[in-house]
Amino acid sequence: MRRVFILAGLLLFAAASLSSQQSPSADLVVLRGRVWTVDTTHPQAEALAIHGSRIIAVGSDAEITKWIGPGTKQIDAQGKSVLPGFIDAHVHFTSGGGEISGVHLRDAATPQEFARRIAEHAKKLPKGEWMLGGTWDHELWGGTPLPSHDWVDAVTPDTPVFLTRYDGHMAMANAVALRLAGITRDTKDPPGGTIVRDQDGNPTGLMKDAAMDLVYRAMPPTSEEKLLRMARAGMNEARRFGVTSIHDISSTEDVRAYQVLAARGELTLRIYCITPLPQWEAPATAGLRAGFGNDWIHLGALKGFADGSLGSTTALFEQPFTDAPQTSGLPNAMMLPEGNMLKMALGADRAGLQIAIHAIGDKANRIMLDVYSEVAKQNGPRDDRRWRIEHAQHLRPEDFARFAQLGVIASVQPYHAIDDGRWAEKRIGHERCKTTYAFRTLLDHGVRLAFGSDWTVAPLNPLLGLYAAVTRATLDGKNPGGWFPEQKLTLKEAIEAYTLGSAYAEFGEKTKGSLTPGKLADVVILDTDLFSIAPEKIKDASVRYTVVGGKIVYDAGKN
Repeated sequence: MRRVFILAGLLLFAAASLSSQQSPSADLVVLRGRVWTVDTTHPQAEALAIHGSRIIAVGSDAEITKWIGPGTKQIDAQGKSVLPGFIDAHVHFTSGGGEISGVHLRDAATPQEFARRIAEHAKKLPKGEWMLGGTWDHELWGGTPLPSHDWVDAVTPDTPVFLTRYDGHMAMANAVALRLAGITRDTKDPPGGTIVRDQDGNPTGLMKDAAMDLVYRAMPPTSEEKLLRMARAGMNEARRFGVTSIHDISSTEDVRAYQVLAARGELTLRIYCITPLPQWEAPATAGLRAGFGNDWIHLGALKGFADGSLGSTTALFEQPFTDAPQTSGLPNAMMLPEGNMLKMALGADRAGLQIAIHAIGDKANRIMLDVYSEVAKQNGPRDDRRWRIEHAQHLRPEDFARFAQLGVIASVQPYHAIDDGRWAEKRIGHERCKTTYAFRTLLDHGVRLAFGSDWTVAPLNPLLGLYAAVTRATLDGKNPGGWFPEQKLTLKEAIEAYTLGSAYAEFGEKTKGSLTPGKLADVVILDTDLFSIAPEKIKDASVRYTVVGGKIVYDAGKN
């Protein structure tokens, strides 16, 4: 089998050499590593060789040494893990880049600390500039009280403030932002959203889901130059964490910015742009189909929303929340009026576009499986759909088989399990949590997993995602043996979900996702051998080198 594996590389390299008249040597070799290829025909090796942007051989040190020539750059992996570059199947990339330089509230553990950080950051901003980001978590101070604009109005008299909860489904506006958005006690809740009010009916500043759009509409548009800065900041983060491809929840402005960076030769990761489902007619009219583009940027996927989030009590469940029995969540505005989601899905699917729908609660997931089933019935069978449900967090036991039957990809984020696991049982009870973040059950039913981070909702670092998937040890330290440990994955399964699984979810498994001759040379080299350490140590590992298209884009010794 090894001879076949090397031969494939030889044939590829021979063709390249004949056309370019170059000497028969690699541009880059990685030696003395623990190479986990995620290729079932040749899962382990010691070394690999790269020519141009492609892998040309994978094998033993002795075999790969033969590819070394006078100009070959060499990396000594020192017995550490060598893996395919991580492919993050769900990020909000420019937002993440923007929040790097914004106010940091993710670990603000008290209301007082929350307000203090906002006051300090306001001093750095020009008068009138919006303060955004934040990613606060009210569960850090026990879940109550919820933030209110009167916590910060006195320290932000000239600064519009709109700071999101870390899940992105609830945000707090200060008095300035409420005024600019025209939100008063007389403003009605929009479909699919809630304006949180005090006992007198006045807005507290908290907006849930569709209500957040009332404030977003009041904001000035982000300039292209600012978007480019945000994208560059995001790429800096991605390089140091070994992320070589992303599936980005993109606006049309983001897509334009990525094209500018590509034209300037600045991209250091590959981007699958997932644009808004309500805009499906634009790519359909242009004749785009799923996977259109090149190795750096491609399009054709559409993101929709079925519901909100668990933390904001806007995830849509069949039964009420345990700790908020007055509600069972909210359907997203895209679900309204009834039948709207199906109408958009039918049109997008008929045009050959990929559909990826955010669904958190068990009812939202059930409805989306119903929608996909009806789309298949009306539009007929097809082999290239690759429908996705983003998050797929809380499922009814009977719906695992439906995922598999319909061929729906579960695009999931393992870090959420160890984060939300701190308080999820309080919100929905022990029984419903048995089928929550149920990666093992999904995999055992034959469902394809694509791993991601949901950055900036969770950290971008894939090693934390691997740690979460194999340990399920919640962040509060209360479940060292794993929160619902029966849902753990093996390390090999988790790595595959973060590489080849995510490649499949973007129609890219033939060009990336494994260390296979002929595929793109996207490689990550770690500072430890993941297979030789205890699972709880995975979170402490770090990246030594990130290689994208045969080029070293991150070197821990230099960066």
